[in-house]
Amino acid sequence: MKVSDGSTRPPALLVGQTYPAGCSARIVLDHVSSKWGVLILLALSDGSHRWSELRRRTDGISEKMLAQTLKTLEGDGFVRRDAHAVIPPRVDYSLTGRGEEVAALLKPLTEWVAEHADEILER
Repeated sequence: MKVSDGSTRPPALLVGQTYPAGCSARIVLDHVSSKWGVLILLALSDGSHRWSELRRRTDGISEKMLAQTLKTLEGDGFVRRDAHAVIPPRVDYSLTGRGEEVAALLKPLTEWVAEHADEILER
């Protein structure tokens, strides 16, 4: 299957099956489910944030990783970047409709993890 970047990737399989390496669904799943991807999507689920706010909300993320993850999520259509022509420059990040949809799906998973993390790590 030809995709927009000109490469050929195998088609995604149905849910419950293993996605082959390089298929479009697996690539997007990697972006959304990465450690920082999940945290940024959840941080933005309560409204737009500036760079410094996102950095504080995603404690431990480096500037390089924040920039890289935001760029990836923006490229996938999950995050909107709004640059304002003011001095000093101001950039706000927010979720697109697609981003809101995926964040809503991530919330129950992350709530379950938070509820069970201590007992899981006690083992």
